[in-house]
Amino acid sequence: MLKKLASGPYLIWIVLFIVVPILMVGFFSLVQEGPDGTLTFTTANFQRVFDPIYVGVWWRSIKIALEATLICLILGYPTAFILSKMKKRIQTFAVMLFIVPMWMNFLLRTYAWMTILGKNGILNQLLALVGLPQMTFLYSEGAVLLGMVYNFLPFMVLPIYTVLAKMDRNLIEAAEDLGGNRRIVFTKVILPLSLPGVISGVSMVFMPAVSTFVISNLLYGGQYMLIGNLIEQQFLTVGDWHFGSAIAIILMIIILITMAVMNRASGNDPEESGVNLW
Repeated sequence: MLKKLASGPYLIWIVLFIVVPILMVGFFSLVQEGPDGTLTFTTANFQRVFDPIYVGVWWRSIKIALEATLICLILGYPTAFILSKMKKRIQTFAVMLFIVPMWMNFLLRTYAWMTILGKNGILNQLLALVGLPQMTFLYSEGAVLLGMVYNFLPFMVLPIYTVLAKMDRNLIEAAEDLGGNRRIVFTKVILPLSLPGVISGVSMVFMPAVSTFVISNLLYGGQYMLIGNLIEQQFLTVGDWHFGSAIAIILMIIILITMAVMNRASGNDPEESGVNLW
């Protein structure tokens, strides 16, 4: 009885702030408002989502999200591996360097890049000091990609680091005793065992990257239309909540499918991870 009472506020929170909003978005996506204000059920909103104009936005969003995820993985895995090999005292300090920026507001972190990449920003001032011409860093796809990588890199590093730090060292020693060199030990033992962390990091980076709109608004001046910007535009500028809800539902389905695939692909069992000491 006590457990049910303790879970009451949590259940109320879920219903009010998760279930009800999702149901409202689903309802708006399936109705259309007529000239006289009456609502009629229709699938026209979902049909508009696949209009060639918006398919380009979907493709651009998924492409840049995949690019950001790949760069985060390329940078994040070696970083996590190095962190896991550090001495305990230095390791704790180094991990804090990744965590502390996450305590800062997301908008402030992105605004900081506007100061760095701007026309009179730090980078162009450094170029001027060495006699090089100014370059346009801000308001480009590269700036958006850089903002994504900077903001989401910790979400790649920390899951991989957690898995590597908790890895059973006896398996590594066993592989070395069986004659495995560093390359074989890494490819046959460390990499397969770290795949759950990799998969978790990939999903944690890809999902916010594919739906973000703040980074593209600030670092591209709102001219680089991603799916998150399209949803924001439909709700706040155009006022077409029905179409905006349909886009949000499709995006939510894509994210849920991605999460399901990632959860299915992840596993902590050595055999499922493909570990082969022999």
